[in-house]
Amino acid sequence: MSFTAASALARLEREGPARLTALATAEGVTQPSMTQLVQRLERQALALRIDDPEDGRVTLVAITDTGREVLAERRQQRDARLADLLSALPDEEQNALAAAMRTALPLVQRMLQDDTQQRPLLEQDDIGSER
Repeated sequence: MSFTAASALARLEREGPARLTALATAEGVTQPSMTQLVQRLERQALALRIDDPEDGRVTLVAITDTGREVLAERRQQRDARLADLLSALPDEEQNALAAAMRTALPLVQRMLQDDTQQRPLLEQDDIGSER
């Protein structure tokens, strides 16, 4: 699975169903590229298109249960690989990394908090501006 596909699925999992154009904007790709990506995800049963419950004229892209399972498996594999790499470090390097994390973690948490305070994708129209 490509990074863009995994990123788009993770965004759908985190933020819920979205308009294709808003998803493309959020992921930094063109609408035609996102259309192709969503079609591939649909063929793999990782995403599907659904009607917008608030506006029947609009179609949204949503993650499927299979998509959630694939993301969970990828995360588990990534976490296991990272744990293996960290355990292979000498104690001195593990201690240095722990000290660096104590400094960096509050910054990363603030950055993530700022990102989650932004509007969800459904609050954007087709060109990313407010409704």
